[in-house]
Amino acid sequence: MLQFAHIKYVYALAVIPLFIGIYWLALRSRKRSIRMFAELPLFHVLAPESSLSKKNLKFILAVFALFLMIGAIIDPEIGSHEETVERRGSDIVIALDVSNSMNARDIEPSRLERAKEAIEKMIGELHGDRIGIVVFAGQPYIQLPITTDYSAAKMLLDPINTNMIPMQGTAIGAAIDMSANMLNDQPDNAQGRNKAIVLITDGENWEDDALRAAKDAAGQGITIHTIGMGSPEGAPIPVMVDGQASGYMKDKDGNTIVTKLNIDLLRQIADAAGGICVRATSSDAGLETILDQIRKMGKKLISSKVYRDYDEQFEFFIIPAFLILLLDVFVTERKTKWYHQLNLFGEKNKKQ
Repeated sequence: MLQFAHIKYVYALAVIPLFIGIYWLALRSRKRSIRMFAELPLFHVLAPESSLSKKNLKFILAVFALFLMIGAIIDPEIGSHEETVERRGSDIVIALDVSNSMNARDIEPSRLERAKEAIEKMIGELHGDRIGIVVFAGQPYIQLPITTDYSAAKMLLDPINTNMIPMQGTAIGAAIDMSANMLNDQPDNAQGRNKAIVLITDGENWEDDALRAAKDAAGQGITIHTIGMGSPEGAPIPVMVDGQASGYMKDKDGNTIVTKLNIDLLRQIADAAGGICVRATSSDAGLETILDQIRKMGKKLISSKVYRDYDEQFEFFIIPAFLILLLDVFVTERKTKWYHQLNLFGEKNKKQ
């Protein structure tokens, strides 16, 4: 089967008849100029080495070389061969807490912003792995379906903030359930493939049974790693207005609310699902440690595809074109002894 890689350049062939027309007009102009100077027989006596046939030969070589170069650009492709492409990696869902407590600044610049910075860096180090993002507060939402489009992952990470979910709270169990469903609902879900949830939160869970969700996920072959954002001593929760802190959140009695890291719950979740628990700091969010753990699990075959690819034939055009242009350089427009004897175009010897 024949096809062309760049068929749109076929219109470039239109320049060939244009060049031929220009050359023909140039020959007519040359002939008129010669007649103004002298009659043709006399001109051949005055310029015995001038050869119109060699001019024609050089032009034909140049046109043919141009034709071949355009053919190389169009790039005919004939036949095909099959290639098998395998992709190996892990499926990872990041469950990110976006409740108001993640605005606390016991980790600089804030718990949430430090987590986003670490996630972006982690995405840049993925190779062949698929990633999804779930955000949660009082309820979870899918921010990014599982994908290998790392550019899209970074783009959808940037707008995440604590105002995106109106229902406040910290529904860790629901977030784990949604993340597990995402991992299990992949159309090419392979038996034994590495599946991991990375839970990033301060651990203040007021909504559901997070340990039950972790055990259910472990029963489905999913590992859960946890990252604790914050400090056990805690910090006040800033009230954000147009992206700027304006005082701190207070309870109904007017006391400043202090949010504290519940590292014990996060350790229990990680232990229940075969993962590790890491406490983040301003300098290290812990994702590098967890990514190393995921890599140690080994990469499983995610997909294997067989596709056909055509064999390019451009070299059969570009090589002859180069040789013809090289030959054209050495062909002069003046008669030589051997060319005079060859008489390629049947040119009569005007020399008396």
